Amino acid sequence: MARLEYRLLLDHEKYELLYFYGNIDLEQIIARRECEFFVKEGVTYKQLSSALEKGTFIIYVEKYGDGIKEDEVDDNGLLLEVRELNANENYPLITTLKLYTHLEVMSYIGSSFTYFHGKEWLRDSAEINEDRRLYVLYVTPTGLILEQEGNGI
Repeated sequence: MARLEYRLLLDHEKYELLYFYGNIDLEQIIARRECEFFVKEGVTYKQLSSALEKGTFIIYVEKYGDGIKEDEVDDNGLLLEVRELNANENYPLITTLKLYTHLEVMSYIGSSFTYFHGKEWLRDSAEINEDRRLYVLYVTPTGLILEQEGNGI
């Protein structure tokens, strides 16, 4: 188990401790570092950089936006929502995946392209949403339509 800190940019390279996790597994830290956004208590933070300092993993963030704290998703598993990056349509849900390890989460959020419902999707960004207790992968359609199974792909 490892330690993780989120540090908030105040101004001119000055940071303050925002959140501390004293007993977190390395796989989860790596998945979190892959996320450009972090949501907690209704506030969205954007990752600026990350570091390993004297045995503590650090994710440096800046405040990106305020919102309301959303309710947890009613599920005890490790969830990944895949959403289309389309603010005009409130980020439509493409699919929700129930995963078992943070390495599985990484296999999706760390990929440039994913395939759902016979379409190819390009990764835009990922978020860890602690309020809802899930990860979110934001994607855009590439326009590539996959052939049906048995016809090639």
